[in-house]
Amino acid sequence: MHKDGDVVLGGLFHIHFFSTYPDLSFISEPQQPSCHGFDVSGFRQALTMAFAIDEINRNSNLLPNVTLGYSLYDNCFQLGIGFRAALSLVSGQEEQVILHETCVGNPPVLGIVGESSSTRSIAISTVLGLYRVPMVSYFATCSCLSDRKKFPSFFRTIPSDAFQVRAMIQILKRFGWTWTGLLISDDDYGLHAAQSFQSDLGPSGGGCLAYTEILPRGDNPVELKRIVDVMKKSTARVVIVFAHESHMINLMEEVVRQNVTGLQWIASEGWTSATVLQTPRLMPYLGGTLGIAIRRGEMPGLRDFLLQIRPDLHHNNSYGNNTVNQFWEYTFQCRFAPTPAGWVEAGGALCTGQEDLENVETEFLDISNLRPEYNVYKAVYALAYALDDMLQCEPGRGPFSGHSCGNLQRLEPWQLVYYLEKVNFTTSFGDQMLFDKNGDVLPIYDIMNWQWLPDGRTKVQNVGEVKKSAFKGEELTLDEDKIFWSFETKEPLQSVCSESCPPGTRVARKKGEPECCFDCIPCSEGKISNKTDSMECTSCPEDFWPSPQRDYCVPKTSEFLSFHESLGICLTATSLLGTFICAVVLGIFIYHRQTPIVRANNSELSFQLLLSLKLCFLCSLLFIGRPRPWTCQLRHAAFGISFVLCVSCILVKTMVVLAVFKASKPGGEASLKWFGAVQQRGTVFALTCIQAVICTAWIVSSSPAPHKNTEYHNDKIVYECVVGSTVGFAVLLGYIGLLAILSFLLAFLARNLPDSFNEAKLITFSMLIFCAVWVAFVPAYISSPGKYADAVEVFAILASSFGLLVALFGPKCYIILLRPERNTKKAIMGRGIKS
Repeated sequence: MHKDGDVVLGGLFHIHFFSTYPDLSFISEPQQPSCHGFDVSGFRQALTMAFAIDEINRNSNLLPNVTLGYSLYDNCFQLGIGFRAALSLVSGQEEQVILHETCVGNPPVLGIVGESSSTRSIAISTVLGLYRVPMVSYFATCSCLSDRKKFPSFFRTIPSDAFQVRAMIQILKRFGWTWTGLLISDDDYGLHAAQSFQSDLGPSGGGCLAYTEILPRGDNPVELKRIVDVMKKSTARVVIVFAHESHMINLMEEVVRQNVTGLQWIASEGWTSATVLQTPRLMPYLGGTLGIAIRRGEMPGLRDFLLQIRPDLHHNNSYGNNTVNQFWEYTFQCRFAPTPAGWVEAGGALCTGQEDLENVETEFLDISNLRPEYNVYKAVYALAYALDDMLQCEPGRGPFSGHSCGNLQRLEPWQLVYYLEKVNFTTSFGDQMLFDKNGDVLPIYDIMNWQWLPDGRTKVQNVGEVKKSAFKGEELTLDEDKIFWSFETKEPLQSVCSESCPPGTRVARKKGEPECCFDCIPCSEGKISNKTDSMECTSCPEDFWPSPQRDYCVPKTSEFLSFHESLGICLTATSLLGTFICAVVLGIFIYHRQTPIVRANNSELSFQLLLSLKLCFLCSLLFIGRPRPWTCQLRHAAFGISFVLCVSCILVKTMVVLAVFKASKPGGEASLKWFGAVQQRGTVFALTCIQAVICTAWIVSSSPAPHKNTEYHNDKIVYECVVGSTVGFAVLLGYIGLLAILSFLLAFLARNLPDSFNEAKLITFSMLIFCAVWVAFVPAYISSPGKYADAVEVFAILASSFGLLVALFGPKCYIILLRPERNTKKAIMGRGIKS
């Protein structure tokens, strides 16, 4: 179909499905192939280009004083035919174009609208790119065509498959479908889509392909059966098909034969709008399909233009008339004269050319769902706007060599390519039209849903869109309330290889399987995961511990010897009881200080001993309660000094006993001068000062400090005082032990002294108790964890203190309170005589 003009645009469309090549005899020039199988939609797309050019010619604001013409060719769905047509257009070899003998003037065509196939577009654009002839495709989606080095003059008004793949991945993410199957056609369209899926649906895509199968060309029952078997056995319930409707027709025959239901189909734009598949027979299998469709557009006036197409208006154009006649015969099921042999005899009707298109039911006039046509419309306008921008260039300010401009008398296709790259306009439907650096249009797709209505009819409903704007990223808009699901639940199904790992577990990949197939491993002790599908478990902070489900951290319980727990209360009560008893005994001794038994046992040292025992009982309170820096430093110092003071008094008492006994012998009076009151006080003070120096050196060099111990229990924090210096602690205990052993030995030597001085026996017994308690303390303290170590030490302090108190002062209090008749000098001396 041709129309003359100042500038001619070429067009390549599929108006026939099939072609037949004549036999090659090699003895004559081969005939052109014949095309058959009329395609109404392809014919309407070609007429849409004619309509757009007619509309532009009537627009005084766009290309004023310039008339556009067109030259449209049928590719018959064949690469060879389409390639030949493209070369004829750009070389001027077609019948309708006659070049000037000097080859001066505009080229035969300034640009081409087409192709409809990626494979044909690749082949044609490879050649046209050598001469920078612009080609604007309305249906070729292969992402490979975005390579500007290979296809420098290729543009398209349909989004790249790379965007279509990303749009599908967004739909998969929206419904949580991470485990899908992929079926592709065995051509550039399908193979490049598979590559995009494998790269985009990787670790960052959040999904995996359970299988990828290539649909055979034509009808191949064996291969189709194998593919459908793979689909049946797979656990993936979502199937993405990147192919053309011809592939789907053959595939669905095998799906119906094996009765494979319960699948969610995702359709590429190649078959989303295929009415041949939207039949009651296939809807039990394809109902609920979600598909990516080319953007639907509206072109006011197109229907009226289509109604003007009549055979009688094209009788002077045999080339165009042939195509219109074929459309007329296809639509009205008639034949123009001369008719085929036997046509009339068989009852066939003759075409008059006066039939009314409006009275026949045909998809030709259905302009409610214009998608490829809208892309054709935008392609023509893109070329027109680019040409208009080029012709508006002011001489001397142009973008070409020497700031020159293109002119109508001598236009070059490569000049139009420059302006096509910068074209930017808005269609009457409201869509922004511009190309990116790769020649791709701003992508936008409609999301379609195949719906099976209760009355048995089928409907393809628009349920959303996915687009990319110049200022925002890719956006998916989906109205889920409009979506029809063909499953019993009327809700989207699940399609995952492995169920999501709940909080408290982590993902463990299965060796040799896709990343979507994994096991859920509980977090190890001390770690949590608080998100679904966590790859790693994280450790809780130091003061926290995992919950029983290991999905969040809870504060650890704190443990120390508290005043509020039963053990702490008992020890505190015992400590206070011991202090009280010491005070009572001290009061008794003070009250009866003039009695013989008190005076005979060195009353001053007894008072000092009782005071030191009170300090021993009270220092145990420092081991109870939450450890603080001051309590940690004070507890051992107070304990060490108190016990040294206590044991020093006992040691001096023992030495005094021995000195008195020695003085009672002839010539021993001189020994008493070394154990007078001043010497006794000085000895106790000196021995205690040594312990004070030890404690001071320990605190200064390596002071005890509070410590949060998490090694005893994973779910508890044990608050304890670390001794800082083990040597310091050992020296402190060793010094007490040294004095205690010395006291024990001296008392043991004096155990058989006369009864007048029998306190040596009490000292021996008390020191035996004291040493036994502290010898048992060491292993018990080392083996006791946490607060029980403090309890053991408190128990040792109290036990040894009570041992000293009872052993040294129990018998005396018994005599003072219960046997006062024995608390006389005569009675005391009498015991010595009696013995």
